[in-house]
Amino acid sequence: MFNSVGVGCRVSSKLGTAARARNGGNPSSGGFPLVSAGRAAQDGLMPLVGVRPADHDRPRLLLYGPAGIGKTALATALAERADQSIVIAPQPADADVPGAGLAELRAAAGLSWLPAADGLPGRTIAVETVRALSGVLVVDNAQWLDQVSAELIGFAIRHAERLRVIVAERTHRRPVRGVAICGEEAVRGPVAPLSPDDVAELLAHNGFRYRWAGRVHALSGGNPGLALEYGAALAGRGPVAAVPLPDAVRHAVGRRLDELDPAVLRTLRLAALAEHPTLATLHRAGGVELADVEDLVVVDELDSVSFTADAVSATLAADIPYAQRLALHEDLARAVDDPVEQIRHRALAATAPDAELADAAEQAAGVVRDQGNRRRAAELCLLAAQRTPPTDEDTLVRRAGDAAVDAGHSGLAERAWNAARLVLERSTDVRQRFRVRLALADSAGQAMTDVDDQLAAALADAGNDPDLLAAVRLWEAVRANISGDPVAARELARQAADLTVHDTAVRARALTVCARMERVLGLPDTGALDEALAIGGAGIDVHDTPEYLAVRHAVFDDRLTTARSRLLVLLPAAQRSGAVDDVVDVLRSLAEVEGRAGRCGHALSYARRGLELTASAGLSPGPAWYTAAVAETVGGTFERAVAYARRGAVASEQEQDHVYLSRCLHALGVVRLVTAASQDAVSVLSQVRDLEHAQRVGDPSILRWHADLAEGLIAVGDPAAEDLLATTRARALDLGRDGVLAMLDRSTAIGEGSATQLRSVAGRFTALGLPVEAGRTLLALAGVQRRARRRGAARSVLVEAAELFDRLAAPPWSALAEQQLQHLEPLAGDLTRTEVRLAELVHAGATNQQAATALSVSVKTVEATLTRVYRKLGVHSRAQLVARLAQR
Repeated sequence: MFNSVGVGCRVSSKLGTAARARNGGNPSSGGFPLVSAGRAAQDGLMPLVGVRPADHDRPRLLLYGPAGIGKTALATALAERADQSIVIAPQPADADVPGAGLAELRAAAGLSWLPAADGLPGRTIAVETVRALSGVLVVDNAQWLDQVSAELIGFAIRHAERLRVIVAERTHRRPVRGVAICGEEAVRGPVAPLSPDDVAELLAHNGFRYRWAGRVHALSGGNPGLALEYGAALAGRGPVAAVPLPDAVRHAVGRRLDELDPAVLRTLRLAALAEHPTLATLHRAGGVELADVEDLVVVDELDSVSFTADAVSATLAADIPYAQRLALHEDLARAVDDPVEQIRHRALAATAPDAELADAAEQAAGVVRDQGNRRRAAELCLLAAQRTPPTDEDTLVRRAGDAAVDAGHSGLAERAWNAARLVLERSTDVRQRFRVRLALADSAGQAMTDVDDQLAAALADAGNDPDLLAAVRLWEAVRANISGDPVAARELARQAADLTVHDTAVRARALTVCARMERVLGLPDTGALDEALAIGGAGIDVHDTPEYLAVRHAVFDDRLTTARSRLLVLLPAAQRSGAVDDVVDVLRSLAEVEGRAGRCGHALSYARRGLELTASAGLSPGPAWYTAAVAETVGGTFERAVAYARRGAVASEQEQDHVYLSRCLHALGVVRLVTAASQDAVSVLSQVRDLEHAQRVGDPSILRWHADLAEGLIAVGDPAAEDLLATTRARALDLGRDGVLAMLDRSTAIGEGSATQLRSVAGRFTALGLPVEAGRTLLALAGVQRRARRRGAARSVLVEAAELFDRLAAPPWSALAEQQLQHLEPLAGDLTRTEVRLAELVHAGATNQQAATALSVSVKTVEATLTRVYRKLGVHSRAQLVARLAQR
């Protein structure tokens, strides 16, 4: 893409000491220092993430792309897998010295120095040099390998088939030096950028907060070198801090931009300043064709232009001279066809206050706000404030306050702070100051402890105004809930509700929080939710409305059809609100409902949409990663579920979010339990128990860890399972939690080895509309039958479970059933699942009609299937089949 920060990868070559010494210990050095923060600075090592070295074990491998993308990390990992390896890494000064690279290779291989030579003598020297090598040859920084050495080394390795060669070249075009060395036939391709998940792991490895992962991915475009620079620059900053443009990033991108034709550079600057640039808009503004910049921008099928990394647009915008910036905005104002966008560029091109323009910007903000685009409204409101004549300070402050509120709703912490600063620096109006302080709290997401100072200041601003005091108490209630103290949260929410005089929105939300905490604590219903529903959720974020809490209660009560229908109504309302956290919350609930209802593919889709929005908006990632873990558990892979759960737990712990910390650990514990890692499961689920007890959660339907922990305790022979089951069952009976009771009965039946009870529990889960739980119960039933040496019955149940999971599109559970089937002695004849199950039904005495009912097929289908079973097993009648199965 562009010349970037060198990746700090340590090369452990057994022969390459000379080469490393010459390169200052940094084989990927590109003129910039290593990342200066976190573990990367301590040991000069960037972890290899998002790539499996085993996938790249090729005799000739050509890696290319921008510096910092991970070429050296991958090449190093591959070299370290070999018994012997040698690394050379030319530097810029070597590029114009004929034979410098070959001389470096001889020195690194311990061979004597020879005078530089070309032609036949040079080829002879090169062949002698390469013959002395074994294992893996790594040529890093191939872009600085002189042409003579590239051609000589390339000639020599064509005659050294046993030598593995890896070439890493910094370029966004055809890798010229790499092709000269490896040949046209070499396997090659640009090193792909990291995914958002990989960036999160990279940042975590270096001690940076997970909260930054989404923003850093967008800024870096997945380039690990840039990501680490941004991570270092953001270290120690709160969620409302401005995102800096690190000097190293600015310099790196600038070097690539310096290579561009001035007309192309101007066109890219236009694109960086435009809201939604298209080729047509850029051409109308005087732009030219964007040739040979595919490493910087992407043009889709609709001719929309986007940057490969926000760092590119940020550098472009930051380095535009002031006068040229104004002129470019004027050109764009004439070129765009969206009236709102025209006003935006006019406001950005203005050099002085303009009341008429400020009014137009405010009106434009209202238009996009009504469309649900609170992000754009925040920018336009801030522009309106900045263009308001200073003599009209009240209007200026009001517009800045609107910008702060819009930005807070959208999770735009930086913009919320910039707008709020205008209010806090200029206004003495208590209500205006109060309003923007709560907007800053809104922008912090789950990281409520990072805005304690704003809440304290808001309390001071509130004075004796009961409605303002109520709003502060409400935010304190939210903070207490996130921090894991539902008792305090309920008390603060009740105080907020009692304090309100005129603000019905605060009262409705406070009553909603109160009702939520009552459910968490397992307290009797005081009617708080009904009272909140009577007031309604007008003016409240969707996820804080009583209507949304009613949906959550439906989820807890296993009324999934009701919950789904209401969520599908709330989703467009959340999208219209423009609050990203509203949309994410509804998507997370939809993912949970769909997963539990057995619509596993839909669950994954909703979870992934929530992940994308969370990352793009810079929201707290813990909740979205928890939801992803749950969705992956039913419809993805257990491996990814574990990764998301672990990551979500760390993120939640970093933000002191005890609610989602326990949820993420529960998701992790469930996977450990069902994959037979019982001791690990008990350890993790015991942490969940401790966290839930510390939070005084009294309703076992909120997070259903109790039966899972009991099942784990039973598996490891811990008698504590009995007390846990008895205590939880009594509580679930008091509260009427049928789904929880079914889970507890499953664990009890596993402990008692009761196949009859497990079959009954599976039916109860089916009746409750929880098919995945029904399938999980069938797996437990098969385990009980297997331990009772009833292998045929176990096999039949496993086939039944596998077929159920296949219908649900639940691949991790299908794989689990298949794995358990493989542990049983197979029937001869290579029977299919359906054939095995039919044979077991016949062996158990079922008639064709009964078998058809059990298999949900027609009697004719049963007869045809039974004929195939006879043929495969070499029998000719039902009696012979029963006798054959009895011999096992």
